[in-house]
Amino acid sequence: MSKTFKALSALLTYPGDELKAAVGEIRSILIDEAILSDDAILSLQPLLAELEELDIYELQERYVLLFDRSRTLSLNLFEHVHGDSRDRGPAMVDLLETYRAGGFDLQSTELPDHLPILLEFASQRPLAEARDLMRDAGHIIAALGERLARRESTYAPLFIGLAEFAGVDPGDKLVAELLTVKDDNPEDLEKLDEVWEEAEVTFGPDPEAGCPVSRDMLANIDKLTPKAQPEWVGANK
Repeated sequence: MSKTFKALSALLTYPGDELKAAVGEIRSILIDEAILSDDAILSLQPLLAELEELDIYELQERYVLLFDRSRTLSLNLFEHVHGDSRDRGPAMVDLLETYRAGGFDLQSTELPDHLPILLEFASQRPLAEARDLMRDAGHIIAALGERLARRESTYAPLFIGLAEFAGVDPGDKLVAELLTVKDDNPEDLEKLDEVWEEAEVTFGPDPEAGCPVSRDMLANIDKLTPKAQPEWVGANK
């Protein structure tokens, strides 16, 4: 079990005074646990410095432009493979059952596939399982890292470091397929409305089979924990 993933989860939440105050502790956790590579930790320093030094309103505006108003940078992982299709509901249920089986009682207004929540869950699993969790979502994470790098965002190293930890090659075919979706401009509201109205992108020759990224992600996650109990288990055991 690792505090690193909890720290990364915090870095991906909407910036507030609590996050600004916790940056020093987050920096120490990343260095002390050294779960990410030295280069990945070093590359995160500009983001940490900005969270410490920039005005809170500037940080919040930047966060909203990136992750709330840009569909192609959504932190809801299934958005990138299911969009608004009916497959997304069952995928959410499967992920919730995985959380339940791991003793993780989700108490959040965010959806189960929200990356900070997945990282929170990973922080409570043994390191090998946490790596498998990140690997199962790794193609989406790597694609997000590339999109953020194109925008020269200081958030990019977080995703790149996670993909590296998971052993996902950014040049992988599935990453390339995810990147075929054109980046949207969060400041072009008219175009943004059009993007949200578009049908979801599917991959592979059989549209009924679902996207291999999300299918494999869920299949592999399910192997990490026993079958879900019939009732909600205790919170964060």
